[in-house]
Amino acid sequence: MKVALHTKVRADRIEEYDAAHRQVPEELTAAIRAAGVSEWTIWRSGTDLFHVLEVQDYQAMIAALEKLPVNIAWQARMAELLDVVHDYSEQGADTTLPVVWEL
Repeated sequence: MKVALHTKVRADRIEEYDAAHRQVPEELTAAIRAAGVSEWTIWRSGTDLFHVLEVQDYQAMIAALEKLPVNIAWQARMAELLDVVHDYSEQGADTTLPVVWEL
């Protein structure tokens, strides 16, 4: 499945956010792949972040990663840099961007 997400980086933390993503821990990328993600791209326009993932099952991926220490540490780091900290609600409801049009 293809999933699109929108998050926001804090205006005063853009450089740190970009730098962090140049050094994503290999243990985390391996865990993301093991959780069914084949591709994940993030674009930034100002403070807006747009993510597109190719993933077998988005909710299963979230569940697989949520208790891993490497992901917990990464999410804590991102929480310091982001205005919109996570791409899904506290209740686990899917808040991915709806498809409007495809070519």
